[in-house]
Amino acid sequence: MAVASLRFPPLYISSASSPLNSRSCCFPPNDALLPISVTVRPRDFSMRHFRFIAASSVPSMESKDFDSGDGIEIEVTKIGRNRRKVRATVDVSARLEILWGLLTDYEGLADFIPSLSVCQLLEKGEKFAKLYQVGHQDLAFGLKFDAKGIIDCYEKDLQLLPSGRRRNIEFRMVEGDFQTFEGEWSILENCGEKFKDDCFGEQRFPSILSYVVELEPKLWLPVRLLEGRVCREIRNNLLCIREEAQRVIEDTDPSW
Repeated sequence: MAVASLRFPPLYISSASSPLNSRSCCFPPNDALLPISVTVRPRDFSMRHFRFIAASSVPSMESKDFDSGDGIEIEVTKIGRNRRKVRATVDVSARLEILWGLLTDYEGLADFIPSLSVCQLLEKGEKFAKLYQVGHQDLAFGLKFDAKGIIDCYEKDLQLLPSGRRRNIEFRMVEGDFQTFEGEWSILENCGEKFKDDCFGEQRFPSILSYVVELEPKLWLPVRLLEGRVCREIRNNLLCIREEAQRVIEDTDPSW
């Protein structure tokens, strides 16, 4: 029995002549945080059946899609060695004005978004806000990461589209724990297609809430360590916003 320890950068192993020649595997796996050991048993296969290729010479997966069945879709795109772009969307049965009111109530965001410990309004102008935010992340192996930053938000004008209305908030971290942290919130109210509320038989307009962020941690923190947790937090944030919108509707619309 031979034991080989593979360390970063990872190696891709693809079959050259075995029946599995259409498959390949990567050691360590993409979500592994530590080096792993691979046990090679000579009786199981011959090493001539495999070729080892440096990871840098194999095209990597550029994007990954996640859908856990809760109506939220997340796509992660690798756009650099330590840089990711995350896009998430969710359908919300609420008007654009309700979602806009929630997103622009900046000091109230921390009341219903669990991962946001602090959201302080430093400056407010016409269609502009400067925020101080602290986000809490629990990482692997009991590590904790509190991301602090000053974020500039730009509230864009309402766009009238053939099928509905859209309004965006662009944001960018100008000082903080990330090398890059910028993106946008987007609310698209689809007025072209109504849906029927099964409980009350009423016609309502669905909205699509989207969140896009491009992030790159400081050099001392690998993005791979944060990637999975960031996706989970984004999913939870969208769920919380959807639930808060539902609560607002129930409080303000007796017919709901």
